[in-house]
Amino acid sequence: MGAQVLLDIVGSVIIGGILLLTLQRFNTANVANNYQYSGEMVVQKNLVEVVKQIEYDFRKIGYNSDYTHPIVRSTAIIKADTSTIWFLTDLPTSTTNYGDGVIDTIKYSLGSTSELTSTPNPYDRYLYRQVNNSARKTANLGVTQFKLTYYDANDNVMTSLPSTMPALGYGIMTIKIDVAVENPAAFHDIYGNADYSYQNRALWRQIRLALRNYVTR
Repeated sequence: MGAQVLLDIVGSVIIGGILLLTLQRFNTANVANNYQYSGEMVVQKNLVEVVKQIEYDFRKIGYNSDYTHPIVRSTAIIKADTSTIWFLTDLPTSTTNYGDGVIDTIKYSLGSTSELTSTPNPYDRYLYRQVNNSARKTANLGVTQFKLTYYDANDNVMTSLPSTMPALGYGIMTIKIDVAVENPAAFHDIYGNADYSYQNRALWRQIRLALRNYVTR
């Protein structure tokens, strides 16, 4: 009788352990699924916010609301490399949505991974945007890539960019923009492993952005 009771207890412990482990794995899977869903929503939303600003600014390269004093092609782009670009445009003001005829300088650049330590993701960076001489503003939205590729009038990739105007401005005709965004935080499983896989990133690419405001002069 005593042995039977002991076997029943041991069997109950084993079955209880299996059920507990199954429940833990189910809970972990459920948390992971919720993270994936909510994480993807966060990534998509962050990507949209970043892209909206980039597209708006880049489509205005070389634009001036004062058509009597256009920004000529040779001066529209001041500096350019794979992750940095400085260009001239005419930004809207509080009194007009079309600009005031006063030329502005916009500077975009990508920071290093060591600058952004406030998020768990080790790969995200600051995307800097600066207007004229104002303080640089940062987009801390999980940006992990901001890559610019430049093409000349013959649609060839410009592997070697001129360092100064006017050669720089005359050379660039279209730009390809690649932006990648990841979730700033990651799901950690029961073993403490962080998930920063490429499945949790969103990539946006502007295949060709023609500089339509260029005035050839």
